Amino acid sequence: MSTLTKSVPPAAQPPGRTGPVQPGWLRITHWLNALAVLAMVTSGWRIYNASPIFGFRFPNEITLGGWLGGALRWHFAAMWLLAANGLVYLLVNAASGRLSHRFFPLTLRGMLRDAFAALRGRLAHDDPHQYNQVQRAAYLFAVLDLVLLVVSGLAIWKPVQLGWLCALFGGFQGARWVHFLAMAGLVAFVAIHVVMVALVPRTLRTMITGR
Repeated sequence: MSTLTKSVPPAAQPPGRTGPVQPGWLRITHWLNALAVLAMVTSGWRIYNASPIFGFRFPNEITLGGWLGGALRWHFAAMWLLAANGLVYLLVNAASGRLSHRFFPLTLRGMLRDAFAALRGRLAHDDPHQYNQVQRAAYLFAVLDLVLLVVSGLAIWKPVQLGWLCALFGGFQGARWVHFLAMAGLVAFVAIHVVMVALVPRTLRTMITGR
């Protein structure tokens, strides 16, 4: 997620940063994740409509699958893509050292400082190779939320075979609640992410070209 930043001329970029801002493997996994999330969310809305938890339904025009069976096929296909691609993302991040370099350190004081600076339009991001602490917290939230989505989804899919997992969520209905709330959190993250990218278009370019 990008935050409001001040424009920094090329000459002001810190020296010694000659590599791409976003490496190729990251750009590939990012866009595959985006595709999987889009398919999972929209097909999930169609599945939700078949047995709503709350007193509303999603408009069929923004759902994927056409009917319950079709939505389930899309949902499972996207789930496996998300799980496999997400695992590659985490493993390469950890093995390359990028996880510790980009996402940490992370402190409550640092998050609050950067959040207030962003709200005032004073959050400088001179080095695009570094995330500020608001970005770190947001990306970590997205990763953990996606893990929760996959795990709670498995509990809903196989409540008998994975009874122990379903029990961790308080039963089948509890797993559905957790799955829905995790989906809502992910949609909120994506919405804010898109707004921030629109405000700072440079971040979109780096995710396409790497620079």
